[in-house]
Amino acid sequence: MSLIQKQNSEQNRLKHLASLFSVVLSGGLTLLKIFAAVYTGSLAILSSMIDSLADIFASSVTFVAVKYSSRRATDKHRYGFGKAEAVSALVQSAFVAGSGIFVLYDGIKRLFLQEEVKSPEVGIVIMAVSLCATLVLIAFQKYVAKKTGSLAIAADSAHYTMDVVTNLAIIATLVVVKFFGAYWFDTLMALFVASYLLFNAYKLACNALSVLTDAELGMDVRKKICQIVMSSPFAKGIHDLRTRDLGGTYMFEFHLELDGDLPLSAAHELTEMVEDNLYEAFPNAQIIIHQDPAGIKEDRLDHRLDYTRKKKE
Repeated sequence: MSLIQKQNSEQNRLKHLASLFSVVLSGGLTLLKIFAAVYTGSLAILSSMIDSLADIFASSVTFVAVKYSSRRATDKHRYGFGKAEAVSALVQSAFVAGSGIFVLYDGIKRLFLQEEVKSPEVGIVIMAVSLCATLVLIAFQKYVAKKTGSLAIAADSAHYTMDVVTNLAIIATLVVVKFFGAYWFDTLMALFVASYLLFNAYKLACNALSVLTDAELGMDVRKKICQIVMSSPFAKGIHDLRTRDLGGTYMFEFHLELDGDLPLSAAHELTEMVEDNLYEAFPNAQIIIHQDPAGIKEDRLDHRLDYTRKKKE
């Protein structure tokens, strides 16, 4: 097994473990919050419980997507299945948005029908346990996302990161209710959680759609590619660079300008040297390089994009 294959195998193992851990934890936290919501009657805890139900669904989708996306390329899917993670993130955003709308509706209704929160101290303990467990999960997810570049794990981690904020806010709400009897504050916090869910759903959808529609990678990545290519003394230029995210795996396509008098075999060897340099910086990337004689005039993508940009201005 090659070094790259070993790295891919380890990354897939980490992604599977992170997604499974997420499903198990969200299931346990949901059961705890169902008990707390029923026992206390707190709408804030109910909103957090619904958020956890959304987490179960989202994490389950992530688990399936990660497993599917790690499949090897086939004759019909030669780019692989990495974008399955972006599809899962898009499904997550829809479910999270639906949860937010439900909580928002219930919160607005309760503004007119005040309900007392019973035994807020029970809710405080359960939310504190939930907070600690969520922090452990986030730490592991961030490690895996950094190691693997997984969009699905990163999306899951972003959702749980905001759960920390909402858990802290709900604990603060229950403290206010217990010591000051401000039951309206419970409803206000539920509306805040609902607004957060809708905003988070919007961000998840935008990120997923960027991958699915082949949006360009950030300028930092593009600049790094150009720097690596032009650091080779034989490289005369680079043009028509296109980048995209295949779902944790980057793909680069560009034209490499070389001396036009080089034999084809020599041009091929020099191109492989450029590829090797790029693989050092981006180990799991897929790279396609077209060799061009330096200085020739041709219709280029860069020219067409410049023309479109100037026309808009």
